[in-house]
Amino acid sequence: MHERLRLYDRFRLQAFMKSRLAEREGNLSILTTQFSQFSLSKALMARLDANKFETPTPVQEQAIPPALEGRDVLATAQTGTGKTLSYLIPVVEMLQTTEGRGAHALIVLPTRELAMQVEKAFLAIRSSHAQTVALVVGGMPERTQLTTIRSGAQLIVATPGRLEDFLKRKLVKLSEVKILVLDEVDRMLDMGFEPAIRRITSMISTARQTLCYSATLEGQVKNAARNYLKDPVRIEIGSVLKPAENVELRAFDVDQDKKQDLLQHLLNAEKGSFLVFVRTKHGADRVARRLLRAGHAAIQIHGDRTQAQRNNALRSFSEGKNRVLVATDVAARGIDVANVAQVINFDIPKVAEDFVHRVGRTGRASAKGIASTFAGPSERKDLQKIERALSLKMKHFRVRATGSKQSTTKDVPVATKRRNTRPEAVGGRTFRG
Repeated sequence: MHERLRLYDRFRLQAFMKSRLAEREGNLSILTTQFSQFSLSKALMARLDANKFETPTPVQEQAIPPALEGRDVLATAQTGTGKTLSYLIPVVEMLQTTEGRGAHALIVLPTRELAMQVEKAFLAIRSSHAQTVALVVGGMPERTQLTTIRSGAQLIVATPGRLEDFLKRKLVKLSEVKILVLDEVDRMLDMGFEPAIRRITSMISTARQTLCYSATLEGQVKNAARNYLKDPVRIEIGSVLKPAENVELRAFDVDQDKKQDLLQHLLNAEKGSFLVFVRTKHGADRVARRLLRAGHAAIQIHGDRTQAQRNNALRSFSEGKNRVLVATDVAARGIDVANVAQVINFDIPKVAEDFVHRVGRTGRASAKGIASTFAGPSERKDLQKIERALSLKMKHFRVRATGSKQSTTKDVPVATKRRNTRPEAVGGRTFRG
């Protein structure tokens, strides 16, 4: 009987049996799954081993088996959960058994930074150098992209705008695509790419396999799922509308003109890299410039920077040459840097979903992280709305200036602190970072 079960059904059965065994024996290690259990090719397993991938994350454990079976997948999961590898593994396996030149797989995502990171991840795990990839994104020379496509690239990693432009000009064909990945589809819809996605999918055979990933499953995303997927396996990892539990959430009640001083205080008091989110491009430049004057290694990234400057900023931040990266929301989903110690919401995001995506840059792969939000007088209502929308309880601090230094009271409700800002008067202890 078990021999007739599909791979996905076998994993569901194994998960149930392991959970019962773990419960009976009190041994949670029994629950651990390894990539070697997925019946992957030897070539791909060798690449995973070389890159130290041994134990799949929950989204990988649940998405890979049905994807390998050819099923459509609709997955919602928080950022930093390993989504990229969960769809690249099925793509690599499919390409290994597919003959012929030209695009057999297509991955569509919202930003060029994210596309470049997916391209890098694919090159790291591809099972053969014959598996080539074409990066199709705006802001970079199209000649190189077209040359790679015409040379027979099997995988296209693209943003919707540039790919749609190529299709309109009949510079690329998608008729041989067997597997389509729509990553961060909610973000693409928010950016107004629904018409582009519709036109792109119309150029691909309806017999394709589609893997769809989103941080939320509401409104337009539900419609997209109905339009582009066939009887998908539904996967949901944790609460997609809340930051990960391993991220400590802090909120600072601080005057607008004291935010820079508070940021520098935290940089002096705490260790690790900082990713600072601001609302505007000018704000990013201003914050980074002041940090540099104060002696902190900082660099900024936003929409007005050239692609070369953005690449350099991400590289220098990820390599530790710059401890601080100051970014606008254009980079909130495109940044995939390991071991970010702390995210700073220098300016509060407009909507709760953006808060979740910013915070998701720290505490990745179950590591511990800190997310600190600076709330000026005009932003406190926005902060309260975010807390209510996400049902969050942050640690609140009230900042008061003592000479040129910032000190705060800890773990005392903001409403109480406003009666008297002196820490000793409300029984709180001074925040030391």
